[in-house]
Amino acid sequence: MATNSFQDADVGKSPQQLFAERAKRIQDALQLKQPDRIPIQLGMGYMLAEMGGITRQEQHENGAKELELLEKAALHFQPDSIMGVFNNPAPGLVVGDRMTKFPGHGLDPNGSFQFVEGEYMKAEDYDAFLDDPADWSIRKYWPRVFPRLEGLAVLPPLGMAAFGHYSLFNLGVFKAPPVVQALQTLAKAIEAQAAGDARAVRGVQRMIELGFAPPTFMGSLIEAPFDFMSDTLRGMRGIFLDMHRRPEKLLAAQEKVLRFELEFAINWSRATGINVAFIPLHRGSDGFMSLPQFEKFYWPQLKAMMVGLVNAGIQPFVFYEGVWNQRLKYLAELPKGKTAGLFQSSDIFKVKEIVGDTMCIMGGMPNSLLQAGTADQVRDLTKKLCQIVGKGGGYIMSVGVGEMEGCRPDLVKVWVDATKEYGVY
Repeated sequence: MATNSFQDADVGKSPQQLFAERAKRIQDALQLKQPDRIPIQLGMGYMLAEMGGITRQEQHENGAKELELLEKAALHFQPDSIMGVFNNPAPGLVVGDRMTKFPGHGLDPNGSFQFVEGEYMKAEDYDAFLDDPADWSIRKYWPRVFPRLEGLAVLPPLGMAAFGHYSLFNLGVFKAPPVVQALQTLAKAIEAQAAGDARAVRGVQRMIELGFAPPTFMGSLIEAPFDFMSDTLRGMRGIFLDMHRRPEKLLAAQEKVLRFELEFAINWSRATGINVAFIPLHRGSDGFMSLPQFEKFYWPQLKAMMVGLVNAGIQPFVFYEGVWNQRLKYLAELPKGKTAGLFQSSDIFKVKEIVGDTMCIMGGMPNSLLQAGTADQVRDLTKKLCQIVGKGGGYIMSVGVGEMEGCRPDLVKVWVDATKEYGVY
């Protein structure tokens, strides 16, 4: 077994000094610069519940307890940045969300969050979506996926609001019991989401007080236009039929999605001052579609989205879920030093070779090694990642999926210490 005589250079520093150094270290890496050493970010996820001896349901629903566990983990592991669970089940539970399941709600209290994909938008809905996506979403789509908002289906076309004084004649419909119930439910969901937002802000502020930098992908949440149409609307079966049976409508819908997602992300950034947009990618990876399909239905729209964000001063932080080995040459077309990518299962060394001078790279450590490996194996891979992927800067150490349920605390400690030992420039 390897001996570990590592001495952490962070010991003895004040939280203020640690925060300044850690925040600069991460920002340098994000901007493709070479920091003083390779930063490491821990997305603890459900590992906090495992370490604290509570259920995952309690972790989701007891914000004070989760923050207590996050503090303990941060002070024990001493990474540069750390975060807990990402999702907030509360608003979905209020509206009866059909597309998600959370621990204790449709799952065992120790189950993992599940996304329940479905064909919530039918093929025959394309024309209504293209005509007015906002009207279709509120009067047709929400009642389908959120059963406690079914009353919104009886509202008049939302475009009637532009009728000015005469549109007020239609206000009586808002007294209809199903509409009243839907609006009251919506108000409760808003309060639930606001409470979740406040909890997230408290967590980030507390971590800053302790000397830890905010998570790298904290920002607005948007999707590649193809994934937007696939994940929450058409489902995988529907979207792949659309590529063959109604390609022009799919492309036209993506054009609309691209415009309003960009408007949303830009407005969100201006309102919050946070110039990051988090984009998790799903169906564009190797194996889901052919390269000609990727070149027609996925990449042009995704590239336009990222370039539009960059031109607005926003850094796209992209989660390249799955394997992107065949797509890396396309990513090299992106503006240099303006985007960042978390790679789940791509060949991280090939990623460095092809896009290492284009974007900040994050990832590299398999969850499986932190779950069932040995300390020597963890140290050896960490050293290799630091030497090859970290060469010249522009690299943030993390697991590939951004969360760490099932990982062993002793191996995580070995990993963090090894990054600090071998990641010094």
